[in-house]
Parts: sequence; C-alpha cells; structure tokens
Amino acid sequence: MKGNIEMSLQLFIPGPVNVEPDVMEKMATVQIAHRSVEATKLQERISKNLQIIMNTKDTIILSTSSGSGIMEMAIKSCTKKRAAVFSVGAFGDRWYNMAVTNGVPADKFKSEPGMPTTKEMVQEALESGLYDVITVTHNETSSGLMNHVYEIGQVVKNYPDVIYMVDAVSSLGGAKVDVDDSYIDICISSTQKCFGLPPGLSVASVSDKAYERAKTVENRGFYLDLVNIVNRVKKDFQYPSTPSTPHMWALDYKLDKIVNIEGKEKRFERHEKLAIIVREWAEKHFELFAKDGYRSNTVTTILNTKGFSITDLNKELTKRGFLISNGYGALKDKAFRIAHMADRQEKELQELLRTIEDIWNL
Repeated sequence: MKGNIEMSLQLFIPGPVNVEPDVMEKMATVQIAHRSVEATKLQERISKNLQIIMNTKDTIILSTSSGSGIMEMAIKSCTKKRAAVFSVGAFGDRWYNMAVTNGVPADKFKSEPGMPTTKEMVQEALESGLYDVITVTHNETSSGLMNHVYEIGQVVKNYPDVIYMVDAVSSLGGAKVDVDDSYIDICISSTQKCFGLPPGLSVASVSDKAYERAKTVENRGFYLDLVNIVNRVKKDFQYPSTPSTPHMWALDYKLDKIVNIEGKEKRFERHEKLAIIVREWAEKHFELFAKDGYRSNTVTTILNTKGFSITDLNKELTKRGFLISNGYGALKDKAFRIAHMADRQEKELQELLRTIEDIWNL
C-alpha cells in the first residue's frame, strides 16, 4: 500500500523523476538476445539520437550503472599524469573521491558555496602544466548551479593534451550541451534525470582523443575499461558485458519523442521557462543559493530564510501528492530544492508552488 502511495506522488526532486506510462510500458518489451542484429540496430538508433541531442559526432556508450559508473571509468581510464577536479558541490567532490580511491593522482579545486567553476580557474590550473585531465560538473543538484561548460571548453581547446570531462548527469536532455563546440571529450549523463526514465542506465559521448589516451593508460580495470567498451561499440554497437535491454528499449522510445515529437530545442526552452518561474517565486518569498547567471535550468536550490521545517513541509506535501527535496549535506534544513526536469509541465509546477504557499501561509 505504501508503495502505491509513493508511486502516486508528483516528484519534484532531482531524480529519480516520474516516468510517463508509455515509457514504462517500453520497459516490458519482449526480451531479445543482446548479441542479436535487433540489439545492434537498437543501440545504433540510440546512438544517433543521442548524438543529435548532444551535438556531437563522438562515439556513444552506455553503462548498466548510474552515472557514477562512467565517471569512475572516465577518470581512471584517461588520467595518465594528473587530474584537476573542479568541484561546485557534492558531486564534484565525489569525482575527486573516485580518483583518490582508485589511486589516480588528482587535485581538487573547490569553489565557494554557490559559486561556479570559472574559465579563469581552469586557465590558471592548466597553465601549471601539471594536468592532463580536467573534470567539471555541468549541473550540480546540491547547489542548483549550472557551470558554463562552453566557455571552459574555449580555454581547454588551447591545451591539446588535456582531456575535458563533463558531468551532465542532471542536465543532459533538459539543458543545452554542445559537446563538439565545447571541446568536451567525455560527456556523461543518466536516465533517471532529464531523460525521464527509471534509474539504472548511464550514457556518455567519448571522443577519439579520449579513446586514444585511454589506450596508453595501464590498470584501467576490467568491467569499466573504457577502451574495451569503445572497441566493441565501434565494431558493432555491442557491449563486452550484458546490457540492460529493457532500459534500452525505453531510452530508444524516449529519445525518438525528444528528437522527433517535442524537439530538443523546445524541450530546453520548457526547462528554462520552468526554472524562471521557480526563481521568481523563490525571490519573492526567500532567496536563491546559486550565483546569478549560473543558476540551473533543471533544479533550483532555495535558501530557507524563514527557518521553516522542511521535513514538516514534505510530510504535508506528501499528503497532498507532492514531494520536494531538503537541502543536501551542509545545506540540510538550511535550504530546499525544487526540481523541474524531464517531463514536468507548468500547470503541475504552479500547483506545487500554490500548495507550498498554502502550507506555509506565504
């Protein structure tokens, strides 16, 4: 019974998101042999549509894991000298911890709370000549901040030996990420955020430059060996290990809807419009956490300036069919987060905001 109640909630949390019924139905598509011609064609369709959404000609890979799986794969497989990990919150910190626990030499460059990674910070780090990899979080769900990965890419392009990795887990499919124009070598995302699928599958674009670098790195691991995976994908759109074909059927279907029905630009515009609505509402009643000009189009972090109980708010929201997120880490109870990603519409969002106003007598 409890599970049914949870399933009925409108989730305004930064993943997982509500999944449309027709997409869920695709998860139940009849099983196929994962080495079959049909499976190859399935993956090829997924790759082509992801290339359109990401604006890239790079190789597309999938991983039956959360985005963290490919993040770990990327930094372990491509760092030969030392990685510069730029962090604007919890998930940049996680990328650094992945490097350390895998024995990958790395330094962390952490911005002040609510502040971005700037092109000047990246320029200064790369001028040292110490690094052959940089990692940047495009969209940080703990702070509601979105970095300017295109601007950073214009710096990185002047350092041809540096591999540029971007965590777009909570933005790809909801915000514009031009992989090729931004000189991104590995761009990573997950299905349970802006793509509007259940958790369990991650995707990435991989440049030939990153692929060639990985070939020179020893001890890349086995299951998350970038070279092994890209080799097989380049050969026949297959994978060394068994992929989650149910997720692939659903992703194939959803990508077609994004590209050919809603249209990627209209999808990006919808996310931005919802973000503006939440920001204006937040500035009317509270304060925003992230620096102006760097605010996320998929999740907004709002400072709890009135000292209300966010736990009590969510208890009451749950009774009324909604769920939002508390602040993350050090921001717990000091902030709350409203996500507006995947297939959320303005009518639903406005209903949530009116409900919060009613509960808190705003």
